[in-house]
Amino acid sequence: MQAAAIYPGTFDPITLGHTDLVTRAARLFDRVIVAVAANTSKQTVFRLDERLSMARTVLAEHPNVEVCTFDGLLVEFARTRKASVILRGLRAVSDFEYEFQLAGMNRKLAPDIETMFLTPAEQYTYISSSLVREIATLGGNVAPFVHDTVMAELMNKLR
Repeated sequence: MQAAAIYPGTFDPITLGHTDLVTRAARLFDRVIVAVAANTSKQTVFRLDERLSMARTVLAEHPNVEVCTFDGLLVEFARTRKASVILRGLRAVSDFEYEFQLAGMNRKLAPDIETMFLTPAEQYTYISSSLVREIATLGGNVAPFVHDTVMAELMNKLR
């Protein structure tokens, strides 16, 4: 039986912190499914197809990583993909309360699916997609925070 994990998110845009977590997860699991949320309460800068394309591009070097979209309950999607773990990233203590609440709710909905928390490498702990978008919007350099492909897409989108 192959161990599979799902790493869900909006990835608007995908950052070096995200790719760091995927790289770590790819060493721990046979399969990692990066699940780009189709239906989100967040107002995204990039359309779903753009977020999907950027994630596929920057994660292409990982043969055991698949990037796809999902809609609806994450635990149901995990079941359809035969994933036993939901992977979540924790950058700071402030993330923990919300993530802990999500993990508890998911455990109630699907006791057979575990939530695993990973922390990014130190140099990525302060990076968030929203901060990257804000810096790019204000004309700042986002090169230290995202892949070159993502930086080009951001600059093109915000022109």
